[in-house]
Amino acid sequence: MSDSFDDIIGALQPGPKPSPGNLPGRAVQALLVGCWLLVCLLPILLAVDGIELAAGKTGTPGTLTVVSCEALGQGRYDCKGSFTPDGGGAPVPVDASPDSEAGDVTRAQLTPEGDRAVKAGTAGVVAALTLPFLGVGGLGFLPYVIMYFLGVRRGRRGAVVVGFAVTALGTAGVVAGMVASYS
Repeated sequence: MSDSFDDIIGALQPGPKPSPGNLPGRAVQALLVGCWLLVCLLPILLAVDGIELAAGKTGTPGTLTVVSCEALGQGRYDCKGSFTPDGGGAPVPVDASPDSEAGDVTRAQLTPEGDRAVKAGTAGVVAALTLPFLGVGGLGFLPYVIMYFLGVRRGRRGAVVVGFAVTALGTAGVVAGMVASYS
């Protein structure tokens, strides 16, 4: 029993510290920064259509009535609804947000394809901004990492402070978007 305990304690002891200047090469650094940018900027670019839809710039305004929600297991749902355009006309069967409940009635925008309706107005826009805020939060410490890779010492403390602020802003935006989605 003592040998197992020694193995556990040995695993928790800090290992040797890496020597200074032991960084990946410039090509690997550029690849890492490029991947970081891709992961953080892609959600921002992909959310543009959803933001325009929720803001009413595209799509058809109307009212969404959630007709049914079927449990798919593991906390996932498939919800169907009926969209009634403001300008009149026959209700359109659509997919509703999986965070809906049967019987919910809300202002919505019908996608140009006519297959899905999303929450409209301020709550819809804030909900659509959830992923872009996640991307912004992820970008917070990228300037510090670039400065570290380049060996720039002056200003790194400021980059950490800005990194914390940008990450906090991103976190607040994600939380606000999640609250808007589920309310």
